[in-house]
Amino acid sequence: MIAMKRPILIHPDPRLKKTCAPVADISDELRALADDMLETMYDAPGIGLAAPQVGVLDRLIVLDCVKDEAAPARPMVMFNPEVLAVSDELNVYEEGCLSIPDQYADVERPRDVRIGWLDRDGNPQEQDFDGLWATCVQHEIDHLNGKLFIDYLKPLRRQMITRKMQKLKREKARA
Repeated sequence: MIAMKRPILIHPDPRLKKTCAPVADISDELRALADDMLETMYDAPGIGLAAPQVGVLDRLIVLDCVKDEAAPARPMVMFNPEVLAVSDELNVYEEGCLSIPDQYADVERPRDVRIGWLDRDGNPQEQDFDGLWATCVQHEIDHLNGKLFIDYLKPLRRQMITRKMQKLKREKARA
């Protein structure tokens, strides 16, 4: 089966603010969705994508934080991911989001996280993440809980970015 690109929802969209339902059964349809999401993420290009960003309210994220073109890709698919533990140490990364194009801001998050999830075959997995991987996986899990990176910003900055996105959506609708 060939993966296909899906349209990415742009903020503000009510689906981006909803809490997603846990995946009860990992079907071929959900595995195909994961493949589509990886294709969409790589094409964007991005390093992570959550199912609500393509309009599906299931607890599914994909990520690949390998930045080096010469290094092999490390695509990860996580069903029902959850944060099991976080470090006391914090990190600040400049974050962006495929649903909030061309907008970036510093966000502080735990530096290290332990994540539990189900893989493509429904097997439980657990792994520690640090650096960019830790930031990315937390950002994507936030999406599953209806939270965007701009929700960490001061209200004025968040409103400015939201207005820019509303304008972008109006321009795209006219095109």
